[in-house]
Amino acid sequence: MRGRKPLGGPGVPPNSMVIKRIKREIADLAKEDTGGITLTPNESNILSWRATLPGPPGSPYEGGIFEVDIRIPDDYPFSPPHLHFLTQVYHCNIAPSGAICLDLLKTNWSPALSLYKVILSLSSLLTDPNPSDPLVPQIAQQYKRDRKKHDQTAREYVKMYALPKPSAPVKPTTEAVASSSRPKPIHRPESGSAPSTTIAGTRRARTHGVGAGDDTIDITSDGEDDSDVEVLGEGSNRVNGSGRRSGRRKKARVESDEVIVVDD
Repeated sequence: MRGRKPLGGPGVPPNSMVIKRIKREIADLAKEDTGGITLTPNESNILSWRATLPGPPGSPYEGGIFEVDIRIPDDYPFSPPHLHFLTQVYHCNIAPSGAICLDLLKTNWSPALSLYKVILSLSSLLTDPNPSDPLVPQIAQQYKRDRKKHDQTAREYVKMYALPKPSAPVKPTTEAVASSSRPKPIHRPESGSAPSTTIAGTRRARTHGVGAGDDTIDITSDGEDDSDVEVLGEGSNRVNGSGRRSGRRKKARVESDEVIVVDD
């Protein structure tokens, strides 16, 4: 069986010429203003590319983003690349399988063309279908007889298959989550300020400059006189309102120098 003649002559690797051509196209792309069109080679296979093109303004495909798979043959650019749509398109020259009917990819191919020019031709095909050479005759007939219905169906396909996907919400970082779950610090009163004292059953409290010396906080319980319960500072006389020393006393430590005395 006769083998295929290597490209570029004897001793030259078969793909050396095509790789050189593709690298030149990559360099040219970097200088082009491609608008919304993207052309990206596969990192592991330079003969496999992926393109995206926006639906042309004013066409039924406006607002959509269409993805195209590109396969470059070993004898490129002497043979055209193989393209097919990955996005579903309602178009008389584009089959449901993604196959494309475009003269540029067949008889009208020229080695002077580039991948970028091919994608531009696809964009023009979306704007101006060719119903005289259809790949889907039913759509071509509708395009000729009921253009309004055709365009409406094409827009519905855009909504179903070609609208850009919304970007994923940004997840909070680990630090932000940890910060929000961290308990807030408790601010304790400085030394010399009035301590917060709570006794079950009390209904009012009067503060008389709590601090060092004989200053007193009087806390009145339900059913008792104001003088029956006292918080005494260090050095205070423990007496009730009648001037008599109190009877039994219930003591509870509040601070290092304060005692709650409850007279029964």
